[in-house]
Amino acid sequence: MKDTKTLLSDYFGILKEKRNAKYLGCKRAPVNFNSTESTDNLWKKHDESIKSFKIENIEPKQSLLKLKIELASRIFKNCSFCERRCNVDRSKKYGNCGVKQPRISSEFLHTGEERVLVPSHTIFFSGCTFHCVFCQNWDISQDTCGIYLEPEKLIDIIHKRNLQGSRNVNWVGGDPTPNLLYILKVLDSCKENIPQIWNSNMYCSYDTMKLLNGVIDLYLTDFKYGNDECAMRLSKVDNYLEVVKRNHKIAYENSEMIIRHLVMPNHTDCCSKPIINWISENLPNACVNIMAQYRPEYHALDYDDISRHVSMEEFSQVKEYADKLKIHQI
Repeated sequence: MKDTKTLLSDYFGILKEKRNAKYLGCKRAPVNFNSTESTDNLWKKHDESIKSFKIENIEPKQSLLKLKIELASRIFKNCSFCERRCNVDRSKKYGNCGVKQPRISSEFLHTGEERVLVPSHTIFFSGCTFHCVFCQNWDISQDTCGIYLEPEKLIDIIHKRNLQGSRNVNWVGGDPTPNLLYILKVLDSCKENIPQIWNSNMYCSYDTMKLLNGVIDLYLTDFKYGNDECAMRLSKVDNYLEVVKRNHKIAYENSEMIIRHLVMPNHTDCCSKPIINWISENLPNACVNIMAQYRPEYHALDYDDISRHVSMEEFSQVKEYADKLKIHQI
């Protein structure tokens, strides 16, 4: 079995300054486009640039990253960043996620993430595309809180945290998906050669996944459910498996990844084992973190099946099952 440094070789290459973070290349990939062009035509230019991906020595006036920003600004005004597809103008109205303009609830050097990531500069946005009844961050995911920071201010903070030893920029929440336009604008002016992490429930739209391609170095994903029924009942979300499986495959093809799976009480057979099976068959070189820290938070006590802590027996059962299928656990 391959070791973690081999499976995450690009990530470690950036840390050792042997390669550049992807977004820096995206800034130096020239694309000629006009803001008056149709969205369909801009997508064609975007996809062609991703395929050919030529990098200049200096940043061009028009780049692939600027084209991504133009496309994201159009999505923002008819929002379909996630598969809820509210189609609201987010400059005027809040989406189902509770997000209008991005609000950052906190940012700090996180030492509680996976060992290969710490210290991680986590940037927590408020709002979320899910409404999990057991959310442990419900105070920021289900409420509008935090402050708006001008991109230039956040860039200064990213630089400061990098000098303090951050190994990456970890875009999280809630969920980062509704804030993609803002994140791209930050990166367009950022110069730090540091890995970009997309820490998400992966309920992104297909267009969002295309915009992330060439920008994100490592996907830190949350694979929650092994069936749509549990997803609807506990996170109030439709068509979970089709969307999340699609996006995991896209992320796996385009970048490196660490998949998180939180073992929940009474959900080993309906969720944990089907997820492990699917990862084994479709994402054989993905790193997986099977997590035991479930506790009944928020409205979880109203749901009998998840109203207690996960047992060590349940957690061990999932870990052993993953070992049997040769899943690379971290």
